[in-house]
Amino acid sequence: MSTVRIPSKQRFVLDGQSWNDYTRWLKLFEERSHVRITYDRGVLEVVTLTFEHERALRILRLLIDVWAEERNVVMRGGGSTTFRRRDAQRGLEPDECYWIANEARVRGLTRIDLRRDPPPDLVIEIDVTHSSVPRLPVYAALRVPEVWRLRGAALSFNFLQADGSYVAGPMSEALPPLRPRDLITLLALADQLDDMAVARRFRAWVRKLPPLTP
Repeated sequence: MSTVRIPSKQRFVLDGQSWNDYTRWLKLFEERSHVRITYDRGVLEVVTLTFEHERALRILRLLIDVWAEERNVVMRGGGSTTFRRRDAQRGLEPDECYWIANEARVRGLTRIDLRRDPPPDLVIEIDVTHSSVPRLPVYAALRVPEVWRLRGAALSFNFLQADGSYVAGPMSEALPPLRPRDLITLLALADQLDDMAVARRFRAWVRKLPPLTP
């Protein structure tokens, strides 16, 4: 029997949901980009996105684009694609995702199937309303190697371990030598400056870094 838990105005949680129930929820919301659905072995959470969430995501995307352009990073973005594995009974949509080391393996694909295709090398999590269903274990089950997580004013870069846990590290492995502290000040300035002013400040800083080694 299914039960419903409603922890906040931005979300609701259903217990006792089958995989078929999950796929039906995905179809129900497939045209609504402002919704994220997390499924973890029978527990399903539906979250609607806030302006605060979308602003933070916009700035992080912008900074990553600037970094990739200035550092000549080969990268393919996947947005909030739904990733799921029936064998693991888990699925979700990241706020943003990128293939970097594995970009060539997904180039030209119109669909991603995690049974044969690599998961994103990097995903972005904006945790404004604090999810009731922990999402890092879902990413671990999907074998995502790096998760950037913004919670309030704190940004962490988290790396998948052999035991399935994530451990925060000082520098991105997907986009080295970028560090959380390189981004957090600009995220804080996003309420005071327009988007392009934030991008210009970051671009000027990136151009002062030592050149890439061949």
